[in-house]
Amino acid sequence: MRRRLVSSTFLVVMMVVILLGVPLAVLEVRSVDTSLKTVLATEARTLSETVSMQVSKASPNGTTAAPLGDYVLNWQRMIAPDHAAVIAVDGQSPVAVNALPANTATFTATYSVDHVLANVGVHVTVQATRAPADQQIRRTMYLIGGVALAVLVAATGLAYLQARRLTKPLEELAATAERLGSGDPRPRHRRYGISELDRVAEVIDSSADRISTMLGAERRLAAEASHELRTPLAALSMRLEEIITLADDPQTVRDEAEVALSQVERLTDVVQRLLTTARTHRRSDLAVPIEVDTVIRQQVHEWRPAYQSMRRGIVVSGERRLMAMATPGAFSQILSTLLENSLIHGAGTVTVHTRAVGGSVVVEVGDEGEGIAPDLEAKLFQRGASSRGSTGLGLAVARELAEADGGRLNLVLQRPAVFAVFLTEHSPLSVIAR
Repeated sequence: MRRRLVSSTFLVVMMVVILLGVPLAVLEVRSVDTSLKTVLATEARTLSETVSMQVSKASPNGTTAAPLGDYVLNWQRMIAPDHAAVIAVDGQSPVAVNALPANTATFTATYSVDHVLANVGVHVTVQATRAPADQQIRRTMYLIGGVALAVLVAATGLAYLQARRLTKPLEELAATAERLGSGDPRPRHRRYGISELDRVAEVIDSSADRISTMLGAERRLAAEASHELRTPLAALSMRLEEIITLADDPQTVRDEAEVALSQVERLTDVVQRLLTTARTHRRSDLAVPIEVDTVIRQQVHEWRPAYQSMRRGIVVSGERRLMAMATPGAFSQILSTLLENSLIHGAGTVTVHTRAVGGSVVVEVGDEGEGIAPDLEAKLFQRGASSRGSTGLGLAVARELAEADGGRLNLVLQRPAVFAVFLTEHSPLSVIAR
C-alpha cells in the first residue's frame, strides 16, 4: 500500500509538471526570440531614421553624395556592442558597423526609409548572434527543470511521509488484532489523529475490553467450578464405589443410591449457581441497540409449541418497531424466563404487550391465572423463592440481567400476574443530541 501511494503520487505530480513545464518552456523560448527580434527591429528603425536625416542634411537637393564614413562612430553608439549593422544608401557602397563571427546563427531585422527631398533610399540591416538568447533559454530550461525536479522530490517525500502515516497505524492495528486473536486481549488505547483509523482503534479496544471481561469471567468460573465441584464429585465417586462394592446387598445398594442421588442434586445446584454467577458478571456498556419486536418474535416462536401442547395461546400486542438498549442474549433470557413462568404457574392466554413511556421501552408479560400469592410477592425476586418446587433462580437472574443492561424487571400487577421489563429507549435523535 505504501508503494502504491508513493508511486501514484509521483505519477500524478509528474504529469502536472509535464503539463505545466512544457508549455512554460515553449513560451519562454518564444518570449526570448520575440524580445530579441523586437530589440533588433527597434535598432534598425532608429538607425534608418538617423541615417536618413544625416543624408538629408548633407545633400538637401540630392545633388551631392553624403559621406557615410564620417558617421560610423555615431552609428556604433546606437546599437548594442554585440550587434552588427549594414547601412546601404542608394548610390553609395554599404557601410558595415561592427562585425559578427563567421558561420554564426543570427537574428536579423531590416528597415528601409525613402527620403523624398534627398531622393535617396536608406536600407539598414541589424544582426545579432543567437548565442546569448540560447544561453538565456538554457538557463531558463535549467531553472524549470530544477524546479520540476524539486517539486517531484518534495512530492515524493511528502507522499512517503503521508503513506507512512497511513500505513503504520494500519500495521499496528493489524498487529493488535492478531495479538487479540492469539489470546492477549489488552487494549492499546492508541489514537492516530485520523478519524477513520481512530474509529477502528476504538472498536478494537472495545472488543479487547469485552474479550478481557469474558475471559476473566471464564477464568473465575473455571476456578470456582474446580473448587466447588471437587467435594461433590469426590463424595459421589465414593458412593458409587460403595455401590459397586456392596452390589450383593440390595437394601444397602438402595440406600447408597439415594445418597448418591442427593449428591447429584447438590452437584446440580452447584453448577446452576456457578453458571448464574457467571451470567451476572455483565456490564451495562455491553448493551447495544436492539429491535424489541425481533427478540419477542423469536421467543414466541420457540415457546408456542409448548403452549399449544397445553392448549394455551400467546398474543403479542402494542407498539411496533421499538428500539431499546440491551444485550440481545440477556433480553432473550428475560423473556424466556417470563414465558416459562407463565406456562408453569399461570393459566389461559399469555399476552406480550409493548409500549414506549418517558424514554423507556416497556415489555409486559401477563396471563389469566390466579396471580402471585401474597406470601410470595415480597420475596418473588429472591434466589430460591418458588411456589412449586422449582429452583427459584429464574426471576432473580432475570432481574439481575435487566439491571446489568441499565433496566429493571418489576411485578406491576399481582392478580392476574403481569411482569414488566423496563429498558432504555434507543432513539437516533437522542444520540445526535448527545
